[in-house]
Amino acid sequence: MPDIIGEYVDRLVTVEMRNRGMNHNIIAPIYNEARREGGGRPITARAAEALVEHVGEGDVVLIVTGAGYMPEVPHGESDGPPGAVSLARALYWGLKAVPVYVSEVCHAPPIKASSEAAGLMIRDYDLAKDRRMGAAQVTAPEDQAEIDGWASELLAKMQPKAIIAIERLGPNESGIVHYSTGVAPKNCVNIAPLFDQAAAQNVLSIGIGDNGNEIGFGRIHSFMQDFHPYGRETQTDKPGGAITVTATDIFLPASISNWGAYGVAAMLGFLLKDKELVQDPKIEERVIRACLDAGGWEMRYCTSRFIVDGAEGESSMAIVQLLRDMVGLNIAPPDRGLSHGKMKEAAR
Repeated sequence: MPDIIGEYVDRLVTVEMRNRGMNHNIIAPIYNEARREGGGRPITARAAEALVEHVGEGDVVLIVTGAGYMPEVPHGESDGPPGAVSLARALYWGLKAVPVYVSEVCHAPPIKASSEAAGLMIRDYDLAKDRRMGAAQVTAPEDQAEIDGWASELLAKMQPKAIIAIERLGPNESGIVHYSTGVAPKNCVNIAPLFDQAAAQNVLSIGIGDNGNEIGFGRIHSFMQDFHPYGRETQTDKPGGAITVTATDIFLPASISNWGAYGVAAMLGFLLKDKELVQDPKIEERVIRACLDAGGWEMRYCTSRFIVDGAEGESSMAIVQLLRDMVGLNIAPPDRGLSHGKMKEAAR
């Protein structure tokens, strides 16, 4: 049964929503390759099952997000924080886990605003860990030279059972982080070493992205090198393409990264028999608007309009409503209503 609903959740979150001015008609081929490489099963189902298997009450899950920099979007974009919050909310209520958001300093305000708009308050780590009073939030050093030591200390202190990247940029083969357009942002800190060190400690990792440069795409790096227009070169004079080499145990490409996170939350709702683990459209609207108002702007047009990755905010509200209904209908007791007779048993 998880594979049946997972199939349709995967289809929903990979519906192409991209203007033809961008690299177009890309999600289906990327998804097909990621699914093939991962063994063939629906990816949202695999991700949710892995979280249920590895994460228990009181366990820490690191949720890493943040993309976009000065001068276009000084505090990042609206794709990422809402997805991080959706998964944090599902993990907090569904598995009684301790979500800890991880980002660069510049991306922290929209994450905090988004989480609190969903009713998941940001508290000191000890309160979140010891008393389940919300989620915690940490930021990476702004000096790249300090990242390795910071990552080591963070993992040692928090002992996470899983680490999840949602729309978090990762480095290419030369260690340089790029936008999907082949431009290298100047103010970016590469925090992918956190994933490298987590992998060395056998911590479950999940990556969700939408255009090749996000952590997780390293699983299909060679495919993306040939598929993506900036797979082997960029708009800089440095060697390598825009595709990240940072892989995760499970990788989910989605039309919009937020939507991929919503899909995993929906599958958690299905596995745990609770459709409330998927936010409703009213919560979704509050979260997106809070993200935008806190400076997590829409990246394509660099605006606080109600848009995510070029798609109207109402599209995201519709996605979560569809996911909630899919979960609710599939966990409800069998009910044929009043106008249908007894169903013939299918041959097996």
